[in-house]
Amino acid sequence: MTSETDAIAIRHATPADADAILRLFDDAIAWFVSIGNVKQWGTEPFSTQQRQIDRVTGWCAEPGAWVAEHPAIGVCGALVLGEANDYVPAATEPELYVRLLIGSRDARAKGGGRRLLAFADGQAEAAGVEKLRVDCYAGGSGDLVRFYESCGYTRAGVFTVGEWPGQILERRVGR
Repeated sequence: MTSETDAIAIRHATPADADAILRLFDDAIAWFVSIGNVKQWGTEPFSTQQRQIDRVTGWCAEPGAWVAEHPAIGVCGALVLGEANDYVPAATEPELYVRLLIGSRDARAKGGGRRLLAFADGQAEAAGVEKLRVDCYAGGSGDLVRFYESCGYTRAGVFTVGEWPGQILERRVGR
């Protein structure tokens, strides 16, 4: 028996995927607003903010940018791997950094984020590194941190950007 997640294919992102990824952000922001989580990414859709449009378009052009596609819904997730973001402490050993992970709220894409993180494991192994790191919003209910922990990541530090609380998590791969 196959699941909806089995239908998801992962491919390199291109700048043409930026609009679809912006929609993923817009949908997430609308859902966050509906549950009262307005501090993670604010209340304005990314597709209406030139800074965010430029940011997403830039990510799509990076060599470590990937999208997940479902045959019925199209792009249902995005993953960008590369160097650590400049607001977190530098790595102390070779690593691959999860710069972006976002998934669709559509039920048919359930499990897509986990699938992208498993793909990241394979990319790290192929690059010959044993460590993946990621950062995420550490405020609100803490559900996002717990999601990464449920995927095998452990807490490795905290940081703030202005008033935005962040959590760094890491995972060993290839062992």
